[in-house]
Amino acid sequence: MPSYDFRCPDCGELFEITRPAGSTEPVCCPSCGVQAKRVFTPVGVVFKGSGFHNTDYKPKPEAESAPAAKTEGPACPAAKDGSGCASCPSAN
Repeated sequence: MPSYDFRCPDCGELFEITRPAGSTEPVCCPSCGVQAKRVFTPVGVVFKGSGFHNTDYKPKPEAESAPAAKTEGPACPAAKDGSGCASCPSAN
């Protein structure tokens, strides 16, 4: 049977009761006898495996030992005179 948390609206006492899941009968505070209200608490969820947004689209860690990518291409002699070539970034 599941456990449920309840709080008394008068004295503020927080207590736990184990009862059937479908039970709808009122619960009374053990200290003062006033009808208590159920406290809803969030449940921790961990998504493991593929098929979940937080596992499939998480940023990939960069490897520290990976060689640095070269940012400049080879020098193009045609780019010096302004004409450029089809593969030059300045021609695009």
